[in-house]
Amino acid sequence: MKTKNTPNIKSESIQKASRLYRRLGTTTVIAVYLLVLAGGIVRSTGSGMGCPDWPKCFGSWVPPTEVSQLPSHYKEDYAQKRKAKNERLSHYLDKLGFHQLGEKIRGDFGGVKEVDFNPTKTWIEYVNRLLGAVVGFLIFLTLLSSIRLIQSDRIVFYVSLLTFVLVGVQGWLGSVVVSTNLLPGTITTHMLLAIAIILLLIYSLTRSYQGIRKENTLVANRPLLNRLIGAAILLSITQVLLGTQVREAVDQAIRLLGYEGRAHWISSLGTAFYIHRSFSLLVFGIHAYLLIQLRKQLPQKSILATYTNALFGGVLLEVLTGVAMAYWSIPAFLQPAHLFLAFVIVGIQFVILLVLNKEAFLLNQTSGNASSARAQALI
Repeated sequence: MKTKNTPNIKSESIQKASRLYRRLGTTTVIAVYLLVLAGGIVRSTGSGMGCPDWPKCFGSWVPPTEVSQLPSHYKEDYAQKRKAKNERLSHYLDKLGFHQLGEKIRGDFGGVKEVDFNPTKTWIEYVNRLLGAVVGFLIFLTLLSSIRLIQSDRIVFYVSLLTFVLVGVQGWLGSVVVSTNLLPGTITTHMLLAIAIILLLIYSLTRSYQGIRKENTLVANRPLLNRLIGAAILLSITQVLLGTQVREAVDQAIRLLGYEGRAHWISSLGTAFYIHRSFSLLVFGIHAYLLIQLRKQLPQKSILATYTNALFGGVLLEVLTGVAMAYWSIPAFLQPAHLFLAFVIVGIQFVILLVLNKEAFLLNQTSGNASSARAQALI
C-alpha cells in the first residue's frame, strides 16, 4: 500500500533528475559552441589535414611534435591508406546509387595528396578532436541523465537519443572529411549536422526548464513574429552554407596564390563571395524588422527581451566581422569568430521561437505522460 508521501518522493526524484539534466545540458551546449569555434580555427589556419588519419593522429593518440618522429616515407604510406579507404567509401556509395559522387572520390581531385608535416597545424587539429571527444562524452552523459525523465517527459529522452545518434554520424562524417581531403560536399553536410545537433540540444534543454521559469509570452501578433523568426532562421542557415562555399573558394585561392597573395584573395573568389555578400543584406534586413517587432510586442523586463538584445548584438557583430574580412583580406583571426557568431545567432533565434510558442513546442506531453500525471494525482 502506497503512503501519502509517495507522490512527494517521486516529485523530488524528478526534480533532482531535471536539475542534473539541465546542468549537463547547459555544459554540453557550451562545449558544442566551443567545438564550433575550434572548428573555425582549424579551417582558418588550414589545419584540417594536420592529422592525415582518424581517429588517431599519425597513428598515435598523442601526435608527434617534429618530423623526425615520423617514418621517412610517411606521406606515401598515409596516401595509400587513405586511397584504400576512399575506394571502400566509393564502393558503398555505388551500392547506394551515388555513382557520380563515388567517381569523384575515386578520381584525381587531390584526395590522396599528403601535405607536409606541420606541428602547429597537427596540434590545432588534435585539440579540435580532443574537444570533439569531450563533446561526445558529454552528450552521452546527457542521454543517460535523460533516462530518469522518461516518466515525466519522454520527449526529452527521445531528443537526447536522436542527438547522440547524430553525434555518432557526425564523427563518422569527420573521418570521411579527412579521408577525402576536405571534399566540399562533406564539409557542407558536416556543417548542417552541427547546426542540427545544436538545435536539438537547445530544444531539449529549453524544454527541461518548463515549470521552472515562468515567462509571459502574450504578444499582440504572434503569427507575424513566428513568420519573421522562421524566415530569419532559414536565411541564417542558408547564409552559413553559402559561407562554406566562400571558404572553399578561399582554399582554392590559397592553393593558387599562396598566403603571400592574400591581398588578391577576394578578387579571385568569384560569384560565391558576391552571392554571400549580397545575401547578407537580406539577412540583415529581416533581422532588423524582426528586432523592431520583438521590441514593440515584448515586455521590456523579460527573458525574451534579453534574448532579443543578445540577438541584436550578435547580428551587429556578425555584420562588422563580415565587413572587416572583406576589406582586410580575410584575416585568419576573424574567420572563426564570424562562423561562431553565426551559430550563436541561430541558437538565440531558436530559443526565442521556442519560448514564444512554449504551449505548442514545449508543453505538449504525450498521452502516456498525461495518464501518469493523472494517476499520481489520484494516489
